[in-house]
Order: sequence, then C-alpha cells, then structure tokens
Amino acid sequence: MASRRNQQRQDTHFKVMRLLEEDPSISTREIARRVGISNGAAHYCVTALVEKGLVKLKNFTQSKTKVNYFYELTPRGIRAKGVLTIQFLERKRSEYNDLKVEIKRLENELGISNNEGKEEGNSV
Repeated sequence: MASRRNQQRQDTHFKVMRLLEEDPSISTREIARRVGISNGAAHYCVTALVEKGLVKLKNFTQSKTKVNYFYELTPRGIRAKGVLTIQFLERKRSEYNDLKVEIKRLENELGISNNEGKEEGNSV
C-alpha cells in the first residue's frame, strides 16, 4: 500500500492533470486555487508532470507577452491519468465504505436508526 504522502501526491497529480485536460490554458494560480494547494506547489506539480513527460507545455504563438502557455497531456500522460483515476476512485470508494461503517456504528451507539437521524436533521 502506498504511503499517505505518496497518496496525497498522486491525488494532487490526478487533480492537476484533470484540470489541465479540461482547460489547457489554465494558470498555475487557478490550479492552486481549485486543488487547494499553494501557487508554488502548483508550479512544482506542473513542472514535475512536464519533466516526467506526462504533459507538454506550449506557448501561444499569437501571444505578444510569451507568458501565456497551454498544456497538453501526452499519450503517456493520458495513460497515467487513467491509472491515477482508477487508483483515486478505489481510494474514494474505500473511504466511503469506511464512513458508512463509522456512521452505522455511531447511530447504533446513539440508539437511532438511519431514518430517525434524517428526520431530526442529523443534530444531536
């Protein structure tokens, strides 16, 4: 099983790759905001993805400032994103199942059924 730090890195890479695929002209500032990481961490992540050959960085040819870039997932990046998607989904399903078990345990401790908690607005 992957370490917690490795899982977080994989999740971040997955989220960044998904954003780059959805909006190739997204800025690192916007990536940082949407992923919930610092701008420096977003830049570091994008750079790492480029260095691994998962993402290509291209300049807009019409850009006068040459600071506008767009990102393109490489064929290798598309495959890696698929693997990361499966791993991400498996982790989230596992977390979801663990939460269901914990909720049921807490409901049993309180002596309430699932419907009673919903009717009372889940407040205790």
